[in-house]
Amino acid sequence: MRLDLEAAPARAASADARPSPPPATAPLSAGMILLFALASGLAVANAYFAHPLLDIIADDLKLSRATVGLIVGATQLGYGLGLILLVPLGDLVDRRKLVVLQSLLSVAALIAVALSTSGAMLLAAMAAMGFLAVVTQAFVAYAASLARPEERGQVVGSVTSGIVLGILLARAIAGAMADLSGWRAVYLLSAGATLIIAIVLFRALPPEHKSPAQLSYPRLIVSLFVLFRQEKVLRIRAIIAMLIFADVTMLLTPLVLPLAAPPFSLSHTAIGLFGLAGAAGALGASRAGAWTDRGHGQRVTGIALALMLLAWLPIGLLPQSILFLIAGVLILDFGLQAVHVTNQAMVYRVRPDAQSRLTAGYMVFYSIGSAFGSSTSTLVYAHAGWTGVSLIGAAIAAVALIFWAATLKAMPIQATRAVTAKRTA
Repeated sequence: MRLDLEAAPARAASADARPSPPPATAPLSAGMILLFALASGLAVANAYFAHPLLDIIADDLKLSRATVGLIVGATQLGYGLGLILLVPLGDLVDRRKLVVLQSLLSVAALIAVALSTSGAMLLAAMAAMGFLAVVTQAFVAYAASLARPEERGQVVGSVTSGIVLGILLARAIAGAMADLSGWRAVYLLSAGATLIIAIVLFRALPPEHKSPAQLSYPRLIVSLFVLFRQEKVLRIRAIIAMLIFADVTMLLTPLVLPLAAPPFSLSHTAIGLFGLAGAAGALGASRAGAWTDRGHGQRVTGIALALMLLAWLPIGLLPQSILFLIAGVLILDFGLQAVHVTNQAMVYRVRPDAQSRLTAGYMVFYSIGSAFGSSTSTLVYAHAGWTGVSLIGAAIAAVALIFWAATLKAMPIQATRAVTAKRTA
């Protein structure tokens, strides 16, 4: 039995920018997958540098602790707009040119962040940076479109592993650089690295030869919302994404506040390195895609969501010992990445011709969840302390698990069964 991933639903023909692409004839090389992972990790790091730096940025620009979460919220707001307005362009234009241009514009946005002299200027620059950081998702869709159907989940998992490592290294590098040269140096360093990667991408990525577009840009954006109406898999998995990312940012955004304060009084270098406890997330990402290709996506989702709920028990015990927090972060991040990759692997099966729009639609809900978690978590911490943060986080994880269980029978079989390679006589 095999799954025919090349046929798009007839009812969606009017929403397509072009016919379904032919299947890949050869697997992606390890070098190309590594390049996608590296570029994705660097791009996403820009959106996470601020997490261990919120207190010193607030002190420098005279922002209150209760509102400092807006720094991350502005980034996520820009990210959400970019998902709607930029990512779908990958179904319309040459992705190679698109990702190189976005990378170059990101350099300018990073420099603007580093030169910010007021809270308003910083928030605007952060929003612009987030708007352009969606190039990360363009890389995921690009890799998925080049992969063969039976390896698509594994390729998505490998690229997402790079994203996970990029997030973790972003925190470590940001903390160390802030202690050495101040928070502004972090963004200047990233601007230089992003410029280098843009040059490498221009030289290494294969150009795309696209058919003349059958949709204008406005109709392309409208078709993004049409996909939500047509594809049940996208609706279900996008809501799960919204909940799990709200859950994780509920932890990550205010984390610097208790760790930098007595009795821990950790340096920003130590706080940044602390994030490496989530390295297990890279393992969850790399394997979850392959498991989904074999038809185990629903089982992976249920186990991972249960782990995310369980993780809040040790996280809530932070006042007793920092070791509890390390264990909780490890479990939470593993669960998050396993669910995230499983979501993407399932969503990409339904419309191979619309990889960029599927990515955009799915990640819009990620951005909504992240913005909610980051914007409310510091307020919760200011009024209810770490106990309040832990209770809200556990409640969100429980809602995600219940929603997954309630939608088990609603998931189309096309998205959940095993994918096998085409056999030739």
